Amino acid sequence: MANILFVLTGSDHWTLADGTEHPTGYWAEEFAAPYAAFTGAGHTITVATPAGVIPTVDQGSLAPEVNGGPEGAAAVAEILSGATELQNPTPLDKVDVADYDAVFYPGGHGPMQDLAVDPVSGTLLTDTLAAGKPLGIVCHAPAALLATAESGTSPFAGYRLTGFSNAEETQAGFADKAKWLLQDRLIALGADYREGDAWAPHIEVDRNLYTGQNPASSAPLATEMLTAL
Repeated sequence: MANILFVLTGSDHWTLADGTEHPTGYWAEEFAAPYAAFTGAGHTITVATPAGVIPTVDQGSLAPEVNGGPEGAAAVAEILSGATELQNPTPLDKVDVADYDAVFYPGGHGPMQDLAVDPVSGTLLTDTLAAGKPLGIVCHAPAALLATAESGTSPFAGYRLTGFSNAEETQAGFADKAKWLLQDRLIALGADYREGDAWAPHIEVDRNLYTGQNPASSAPLATEMLTAL
């Protein structure tokens, strides 16, 4: 069975263009659905965050209306409460990619705050890509790819990928409040950004890079990654 590293944001807020701190963290479904898929297949999960802080779940992501109703919300909450790995994360700078068979980055607005400018995460992403190990990144988590270009051209330039779209950010009510939009930055990074219908599952696979556009893409993305494990 495989050892899979989940890299989560350590931030509990996202600073908007006007300086306001919007409460956030990781998006529940984007952790819960892949976690359930991977552990259900017998794989082992390790959680890592910057400085080893216990990750904060975006409270909005626990609401029934974004989980298909009360039953869906209860199911996601149950997975989170049973995922003891969330309570004892490994500091990101203590992670050795060689110890893992795959890496997965859940989203939420949190990665826009910290992982987008975290050089340790940037090196981990670069090393995972170079090692040919399955690398899954969903929704806003592709913001972490921006940290791979701090010293020059990103190794992800030219890769076909997806992530939370400008259309979705607009519909979510944040496009005119954000300092920058993920889709724009990924294109500027040199990525071959592909966009599906807003809020519908959409994944892209290019070599060992697996990306999903939005929360609904997290379960299909994990299913696709399982074929490579």
